[in-house]
Amino acid sequence: MANITTEGRAEFSAKSKEVKAQVDALLKQEKEAVFKMRQSRDGLEYKKLELAELMLKIASLYMSINTYSLKILDTKNNDALNDARKIIYKAIIYMEEVVTNAVDCPFRDLEPTLDKIQATPIEKRFYLVRKFGLAIDLLVDAFGKNSKWEISFVELRARFAAISKNFIDMKQAAKDYFDPSSKDYDNSVLYVRLIRKLLNKSADEYRAKYEGPSRRIDDMRQAINFLIAARRVAMVLNDSENSEEIRKKALVWKQKMEADQKDGSSK
Repeated sequence: MANITTEGRAEFSAKSKEVKAQVDALLKQEKEAVFKMRQSRDGLEYKKLELAELMLKIASLYMSINTYSLKILDTKNNDALNDARKIIYKAIIYMEEVVTNAVDCPFRDLEPTLDKIQATPIEKRFYLVRKFGLAIDLLVDAFGKNSKWEISFVELRARFAAISKNFIDMKQAAKDYFDPSSKDYDNSVLYVRLIRKLLNKSADEYRAKYEGPSRRIDDMRQAINFLIAARRVAMVLNDSENSEEIRKKALVWKQKMEADQKDGSSK
């Protein structure tokens, strides 16, 4: 247990008070934006993207309170971290309302939602996705190992993976991916690589969750869905070798799931 001095408490209280004032101001900004959105639906999707980014800013402020707590009091501030966790989920929800939370779906099914945000360049989309990834990584690291939220972070990262995939025009990105002369070449290559990494990681994490504490058949289904989503990316990139590898892997996992169901070993 850290030896917390009166001076330390006072310093932390002053620092956290400053941060909370910033948080309150941003939450008020969100409330006003939501009110205006109810009055007019013009540019609704763009406004929700802005709100998602605003939520990430608030989450970073909450996490800074934990940083002050560690530095000044030598103790973790779980309340601030939990507030950050809730706000990141809120940011995810704003994104899902724009690009959906679909995991395994044909890219053409996403075209109606992407049409509504076509003015947002891939550079800005990739920047926002990176901000999401950084916020989630910082949150998970701050909570540390053996956190009670450790299992729930599998879902959080999975939802992040889904919105990251749905946020990009994959057909256009696939063209730019193979065209070094395209102005969007670098962002497309890096963004698509990130998506492939995120989808495969979520598949593996859901599989591990199924094999570990949950034994829920829904977790195994999600693992397979993320594999299939990763295969769709491989296919649009004409990566036939990886596509076949994923197909075989998904088949093995499906057979495992069906065998477990038959044996009655899953809940």
